[in-house]
Amino acid sequence: MPGGTYGEDMTSLGGVEMVDWNLAVATATRLVRPGPEVSRDEARAIVRELRRHARDSEEHVRSFTRMAPAGDTAADAPVLVVDRVSWIKANVAGFRELLQPLLGRMGRRRAASPGGAVLGAVGGKVTGVEVGMLLSFLASRVLGQYETFAPATRELPGAADGGRLLLVAPNIVHVERELDVDPHDFRLWVALHEETHRTQFTAVPWLRDHLEGEIQAFLAETEVEPATLLERLREALQSLTGRSEEEDAEDEGRSLVDLVQTPTQREILGRLTAVMSLLEGHADYVMDGVGPEVVPTVAEIREKFARRRAAGAGRLDRALRRLLGLDAKLRQYRDGERFVRTVVEEVGMDGFNRVWTSPNTLPTKAEIASPRDWVARVHR
Repeated sequence: MPGGTYGEDMTSLGGVEMVDWNLAVATATRLVRPGPEVSRDEARAIVRELRRHARDSEEHVRSFTRMAPAGDTAADAPVLVVDRVSWIKANVAGFRELLQPLLGRMGRRRAASPGGAVLGAVGGKVTGVEVGMLLSFLASRVLGQYETFAPATRELPGAADGGRLLLVAPNIVHVERELDVDPHDFRLWVALHEETHRTQFTAVPWLRDHLEGEIQAFLAETEVEPATLLERLREALQSLTGRSEEEDAEDEGRSLVDLVQTPTQREILGRLTAVMSLLEGHADYVMDGVGPEVVPTVAEIREKFARRRAAGAGRLDRALRRLLGLDAKLRQYRDGERFVRTVVEEVGMDGFNRVWTSPNTLPTKAEIASPRDWVARVHR
């Protein structure tokens, strides 16, 4: 059955089981922390409110950005209010779909080596456990996500291309309580950010295929041995126990991105970084632009949330944020928002929206840092 149903124990690739996805789901489900305590009636009210905010956000975002969905794509990309386990399942399905060509190639290589079948079976389970551990960490931190690549399932419906917007209710409630902000304002504020992502993909039909093409081109250049990937995961897990602050400092900056090997990969990664900076910065800009009109306490929420986003929370966060490149993601929010704001100030919203014309009008990594260079190139 298509990815996301987990009807098979492992993904069989080239005769060698590279990742036990079922075990990844089971491990993450077992380890993920429970959400905040709410009564059944409270939970139902929260779900209803998030769905209402998502519907309301559509009009706010479209009016502010002047971006309209292409055809019926918006109606075809549902909004799902999910718990942490459902978020895990959706992302495992997405990883499974996206990484299949790379894992297939690695599996065939391992199958051809002496003892490859045995190593593959063991390695698939080890990798499944370690992927599950990382997902259990992320599942309690993500507030929302436009899931782009996972196939639709009965449990997690999606558009024809798999697109769907996920709002992770327990995490939203946890953060609004932690920040001590107005919960109704905070829920709408989050919905505005995530709805912007849904609008980006439904209004720009070529964007999903462009991103997938870039990712697959990057993976096609990857010649990393499975053992190297596993070792990097183990380093992250070992960093959680028995390590001094000095050892942590020595590893500063190491991440899975350090596995980039070729000049072609570096070029692709630069383009992907620029696109992600644009998407995240645009969502932040829209969220703050719409906010004052519809979210009375937006200034307080933004200030508290920005402090929380920058601070992280202890050694676990530091180690895994470094491994997964999440520190770079924080820079993407900041740099991307500054790019969007500068361009809109220079040429207006309609002038900025020329960024969505084609892959050729997307900003480069250098232009994200120097927005006026993009204006000069596209608006010459």
